[in-house]
Order: sequence, then structure tokens, then C-alpha cells
Amino acid sequence: MKHDSYVMPDVQSIREAFAEASSFLAGHGLTEPQRSSQLLLEHVLGLSGAAYYMALADPFPLARKTEWEALVTRRAAGEPVQYITREQEFYGRAFEVTPDVLIPRPETELLVEAILKYGAELWPDGMAGVRGEAAPEAGGDEQGQAAVGVVRGEAAREDIAAADEAAAHSGAGRNAARRESGAGAAGAARPLTAVDIGAGSGAISVTLAAEAPAWRVCAGDISPGALAVARRNAQRHGTAVDLRLGDLLEPFAGLETDILVSNPPYIPGGDIAGLQREVRDHEPRTALDGGGDGLDPYRRMMEQLPLLPAPPRLVGFELGQGQAEQVAGLLRAAGHWDEIITIDDLAGIPRHVLGIARRGRT
Repeated sequence: MKHDSYVMPDVQSIREAFAEASSFLAGHGLTEPQRSSQLLLEHVLGLSGAAYYMALADPFPLARKTEWEALVTRRAAGEPVQYITREQEFYGRAFEVTPDVLIPRPETELLVEAILKYGAELWPDGMAGVRGEAAPEAGGDEQGQAAVGVVRGEAAREDIAAADEAAAHSGAGRNAARRESGAGAAGAARPLTAVDIGAGSGAISVTLAAEAPAWRVCAGDISPGALAVARRNAQRHGTAVDLRLGDLLEPFAGLETDILVSNPPYIPGGDIAGLQREVRDHEPRTALDGGGDGLDPYRRMMEQLPLLPAPPRLVGFELGQGQAEQVAGLLRAAGHWDEIITIDDLAGIPRHVLGIARRGRT
């Protein structure tokens, strides 16, 4: 496959630039060349929506010619357009993406939608009861975990004591402090806690925090680079997400967890060489490779459940084609959930498996 550089004629309209670039990309074997051309044009011109279409008849700005040629050349070489523009929309919000993270896919929006739906059914007020004595927080040095920090939450946590004293006569401050810290007497209310394993760009965790602000949302990833991207996205959307560095459930040992959600690596290692070049050559392998059969992360998360004080009442996993029956079997074998649900993606492929414990815990 040739990867020659793209050269645009000096004088033409934006519409002609779009058509020529689309033809060039199609000639390099890319899928959806017109969509790529439009996204790159919108990025270079700083236009979107109606403004982009209204500008199609205008002359292409020569000051942008060099940049435009460079971006089209990069796309022709197989680099995903989202890494070029550093942006992908997810659940109606723009997320920064870099080669440190997987590009969020539309099917993952269905997983978020399901978690929000069943979370609201199980905990209508967004609060959860504490089973007994407060569990220790994760991330201490004695566990060897590296806590990345709470986006938009550190200052609030430092102010708990002052707020508690100011409202001591009513008890409101003390209750708020206990909810924030996870402490409190048996049976006390605390924020519903959702944990996202494999944070990546933060698409899942940031969206949950934005759509369900009463929840406490945590997310972990084994990649420091991915957590840096997730942190910026959380800040961008003004959400509080507790980000922790570590392997699967390990950073959350001891944390009362009500919801566990994950879009883990699920591609069988031997299949990666046959993936589209955009994925194979550019997206992070650690976020793709799920071991021999692609199911290693699911097995290991089930094995790590004892790290938590109790199994989450709601679990939601994204998975690959043909894996739904096996992942559902892992949840059934664990025996913690009385309802197992499989959700198809927009192409009719079983894409998500949920475990729900409607009986609750005592």
C-alpha cells in the first residue's frame, strides 16, 4: 500500500478540498474516507455543524494548506482521525483521545446507558447503606498502590473538618464528612460508589459522574498515560472522578463498591495481527490484548472480587463478538447476581453482559 504525501492545488474551494482529500484517502484503502475528510476539515478550519456546510463554497484558506496536507497524509498512512484531531465524541460530550487510550466507541454508550438505568432502579436516591463497620480506603502505601487523586475532589475533602465544625449544631457537617470519607456507623447512608476498571480516556467514568452527580465515581487503569488523559477529561467536564493507578481491582481493595463497570481488553492475543491497521498499529496493545481467548481480564476480575468488602450489586462488562455466553457463565459461576442480562449493540451483536443482585445485601 502506497503512503505518498498529499499535495493540494493552491486555489480551490473548501468543497473541492473535501472531494480531493476523500478521493486520495479512498485510494489508500481507508474506510469512510469522506467522513475522515470532513472531520479533518472541521478540525483545520475550526468549524462544525451548520457553519461547516455554509463554508463549503468558500475558498480554502491558503494559510491552512500546509497543515491540511500534513493531516491528510497522516490519515492516509492509517493513523486514526481521532488521534489526529485528539478528540472523539461520547454520550454527547467531546473527549480528548491520544495514543495512550482506546478511542471510545458508540457501542460503549449502550453500556453506560444500562448502568445508569439499572443503577437508578436499584438506588433511586443515589445513596447506599453501609453493611457494617466502615471498610478501609484503598491506595495506602502498605498496599503498594499508587493513588492518582480525585479530580475536583481534593479541596472538598480537605475542607470536610471545617464544614463539619461549622454545621456541628445540626449534624449536617458530620454526615457530609462521613459520606465523603466512606466512614460512619453501621446502616448510615453513603454515596453510591461506582468503579470503572480500565479507565482509558475516562469516557465511562466521566460520563457516569456527569449523568449521576450524586454517585461517587472511581476509575482505575494500569497506564499512567491513560490516567493523565482521563484526568484532563474529568476536569474538562467538571466532574469528580477518583482516579487510581493499578491492575484491575487491586487499587480498590477494601472499598465499598456498589457498581463495577468495565470495558477491558478482550481481543484474543493471536487475533491482533489481523485487526484493521488503524487499531493494530495505533491503539495501545495493553488495552486490546485479552490473553489467549480474550477472557483473561474477566476471569481475573472475578478472582479479585474478594478484595472488595462485598460483591457489587451491579456489574456491567463490554465484550467481544462471540464472548457473551462465556462471560455470562463467569458471572453465574460466581453466584453473586440473581439476574444476568445480555445487551446487543446496534448491529445486533451481543456486546454487554450485566449481573444484577436485586435482593440486595445485609
